[in-house]
Order: sequence, then structure tokens, then C-alpha cells
Amino acid sequence: MRTFCRLATLALVLSVIATTAMAQAPATVLSNLVEGEGPFTGAGGNWAGYSELTLIPGSALLGVKSSTTVIYIGFYGGSTVDIGSMVLYKTSRNGTTVLGAKKMKLGGVANPSLNLTSPKVCPVQPVSISNPCIIKLDAVKGALSTLNDYYFTLFFTNDSNNSTVLGVGNSSAQGSLSGYFVQGDQTKTKKNGSLPPGYGAGPPTFVMYVANE
Repeated sequence: MRTFCRLATLALVLSVIATTAMAQAPATVLSNLVEGEGPFTGAGGNWAGYSELTLIPGSALLGVKSSTTVIYIGFYGGSTVDIGSMVLYKTSRNGTTVLGAKKMKLGGVANPSLNLTSPKVCPVQPVSISNPCIIKLDAVKGALSTLNDYYFTLFFTNDSNNSTVLGVGNSSAQGSLSGYFVQGDQTKTKKNGSLPPGYGAGPPTFVMYVANE
């Protein structure tokens, strides 16, 4: 009987220790995967029917371990943003041939419409360059590799809403991200296809951060 009691007590103690250890285990630390934008500068223009491609270079990855990738986009003007589609392309380092692609979504929707005047979308109103609206897209599974480059491509539907969209990027103090724009929907390039050259090379206009989750 004594032996049984000792074993039961030992099992209880080990269970308490294990539970305590699990409770004290650190949660996943949210971190940027690359250096993001510098100070917000902002850029306007007619984005209706255009795509912006943002380069996330493998050489700029900060070495944070992550099994997911989360992209944040930012706006400081306009009323409604109609996104036609979003995709994250993978290429070789310094390459433009598509090795793979993952569709990006917001709230499970591939072509969301964002009401920038709604507190549900942008909690602090009104939206401005000093009070930008930063929107977190849905996470995609998979770590970014230093052996590859990645292009986040955002296509704006060709309608009047997108003619007055203002993005908070285009910082004069460019970080590791860079972007350019191309007319037409550039989110449909298939594997082994080539990403097109574009215009306005410099800091991205809409991508603010690339992080884990």
C-alpha cells in the first residue's frame, strides 16, 4: 500500500511540474521577417487596373524562424479600395522566373473590397498620413527561404474607386523592400512564367511589413 501511495504521489508531482513548465513556456514571438518601410511618406495616383509588385529579397531575411508569412498593407487616403487579386510569387535569387505561387487573402476572401471610412476596417478615423490604416492579410503557410526571392503582387480592379487610392509607403528612407507597378492583372503568371518589368522602381507603395504569426 505504501509503495502504491508513493508512486501515486510521484505521478502527481510529475504532472504538476509538466503542467507548470507548459504554462511557463514562451509563446511564439511575433517578429518582422525583413526590414520594413521607413517613415511613412505616402503616394497617390490612379491605381485602377494596375498591379504593384513588391520584392522581398531572400538576402534581406532576418533569420527569424517561422512556419507562416504575414503581409501588412497600408493606406492613408481614398474611400473604397477594390482588390482584384493578390499572390505571393517565389523566384530564384535575383530571378524573375516563377518557381511557385501562393494566393493571398483577407478574411478568407481573395478579392476583398476595403471601406477605409469604416471603423471596422480602419479603427481610428479619419484615415490620414499621420493616422494610416494598416491591414493585416491572412497568413500563408510556409517559411521564406534565403535561397529565394519573393514578389507580393497586388492587383487593383479597374474601377473608379481605385482612381483615388493613396498608399502610405514610398518612403524616402527605403528599407529592404522595393516595388514597381505594371498595367494589368499580374497575379496570373503560371509556374515557369516570367514576371514583367515595370515602372516607378523604388520603395513599395502599399506593403508595410512582412512578418510571422
